[in-house]
Amino acid sequence: MTTDVPNSTSTEKYLAVQNSEEFARLRKTLRGFIFPMTVAFFLWYALYVLLSAYARDFMGAKIVGNINVALVLGLLQFVTTFLIAWYYARFAASKVDPLADKIGAELKEDAK
Repeated sequence: MTTDVPNSTSTEKYLAVQNSEEFARLRKTLRGFIFPMTVAFFLWYALYVLLSAYARDFMGAKIVGNINVALVLGLLQFVTTFLIAWYYARFAASKVDPLADKIGAELKEDAK
């Protein structure tokens, strides 16, 4: 554990970065992905829960053999989770990481 207290110049650098246009763009880009995706997934999950509670006949309808609609929709919850994670990784690599790397490089450059 370190007991070093950051000096005011490093604090000022981080505050400057926080107030910079690049950081604002980074936050806007990230929020533009995270908020809509979170709302979409929550609504998809809420639909599953509501159908399970109030549309038992529909959810119990057999598709093939003993596989019913509820099982398929439940498994699609997992598929959706993995697809969102995969899509976020691609999104972050192409949109978020370049902005974050640029900000980090500027911070390191200023530290020299």
